[in-house]
Amino acid sequence: MKNQEKGFNANQLKLIAIAAMTLDHLTWTLFPGYRTEWFVILFHIIGRLTAPIMWFFIAEGYHYTHDVKKYAGRLFLLALISHFAYNFCFGIPFISFRTTVFNQTGVVWSLAWGLVLLYIHDKSSLKSWQKIFVTIAVCLITFPSDWSCIATMAILAIGTNRGNFKKQMTHMMLWAGMYALVYFLFIDKVYAVIQLFTCLTIPLLRLYNGKRGTMKGIGKLFYIYYPLHLFVCGIIRVILWGADFVTGVKNY
Repeated sequence: MKNQEKGFNANQLKLIAIAAMTLDHLTWTLFPGYRTEWFVILFHIIGRLTAPIMWFFIAEGYHYTHDVKKYAGRLFLLALISHFAYNFCFGIPFISFRTTVFNQTGVVWSLAWGLVLLYIHDKSSLKSWQKIFVTIAVCLITFPSDWSCIATMAILAIGTNRGNFKKQMTHMMLWAGMYALVYFLFIDKVYAVIQLFTCLTIPLLRLYNGKRGTMKGIGKLFYIYYPLHLFVCGIIRVILWGADFVTGVKNY
């Protein structure tokens, strides 16, 4: 019994993700642009813990859910609500593609479609070419969101390799590495290296004990907290920098 209680349960890992996410977004708000002060870089490195934990538990949620359609519905609703909070937070126009094709909406859009991909790839009635076609279509649909289609493909890799942690993490880092390469070639070389610190999540996920945890309502907390904290960061942005100021993180 004691061995089962060792490590981190799902709720604890999700709280780590929420804390890292808050620090990361607040740092972008207070120190906009690709700043290179050591503490700014450190805060963004800590922020890299968030996405892989999200990807991992979307895959776990798919495995455990009793109704994948309701689960997907909740995520898509959150993606819709969060679109406005996310864009307000970073000073991005609510109507997409007015300035660029990159980062036009929050990461929840990619998370929801990652869940859809797991469902599609799990259907034995679909042929391989049909699954490939849907996967390409989903990549195009999620390309403009935060973490782009990298998030959807990482979720697919983690979910389809469930039970093989080494393979899950290897594929996850391959996708994170691709994201870092895009940063290196087109955006910022220092921040490309920062993306690779998603690897810091691996030892945390290795300690996942498969338990949900005794704290109830953590999942519901995220649905409320995610758009709320973005809205608060957006207010801080307006107070500090003005309504028309774009933080820089989403302006590429």
